[in-house]
Amino acid sequence: ICRELGPLMVAVICAGRSGAAFAAELGTMKVGEEVDALVTMGLDPQRFLVVPKILGLLAALPCLTILGDLIGVVGGMLIGSVVLDVPHIVYLNQTMLSLSYSDIFGGVFKSLVFALLIGGIGCFCGLTTGQSAQSVGRSATAAVVAGIFSIVLADAAFSVMFHVLGI
Repeated sequence: ICRELGPLMVAVICAGRSGAAFAAELGTMKVGEEVDALVTMGLDPQRFLVVPKILGLLAALPCLTILGDLIGVVGGMLIGSVVLDVPHIVYLNQTMLSLSYSDIFGGVFKSLVFALLIGGIGCFCGLTTGQSAQSVGRSATAAVVAGIFSIVLADAAFSVMFHVLGI
């Protein structure tokens, strides 16, 4: 859960929520010509609109991933105790024995890469929105689809890389 499933599930949820929100917000600003107004005033839209969103996601997604890992382990403990009659202390001891720092830090590192992908794709889709209200919806949908697809591809690449490195 800590290296594979936790970061992946949190990133997919975040892509659906934050990726769409970034695309919709920036797309609406593009339709309302607010982005053009920033350029006219000599301000860089990337600096004022994109960078804060990506930095916020870089700070939040690892924390959410750790929280998701904890919830996954506690959920496994509850299922193990209710369904399989495994005592809590036995479950926790075996979890501590089998869990390594590379699992935890590998998952957190993956969440940082996922945050960059989600934020970058969401902002890109928002800034390339057309000039109609319909295009804002299309951009939000495209951000979610492209974000989830890129997360799955990156996760597969990480799995291969971890296997080759023996992590």
